[in-house]
Amino acid sequence: MTIERAVRLLAGAIVLVSLALAYRFSSYWLWLTAFVGLNLFQSALTNWCPAMSIFRAMGLKDSAASSAR
Repeated sequence: MTIERAVRLLAGAIVLVSLALAYRFSSYWLWLTAFVGLNLFQSALTNWCPAMSIFRAMGLKDSAASSAR
């Protein structure tokens, strides 16, 4: 698995979990969904997010397309 795919997987999982928590407990959990969305937005503009550093430290590799740049 590449870093880019892991970031998308993590973001999707957090969004789904936060939506379930908002439905079950409190609508304040939607702030987590908003945070993930904003983080994905800035990641698209800067090509960096904190999760990428964590996944790199865990040994995941960049995709071949981004390594060729």
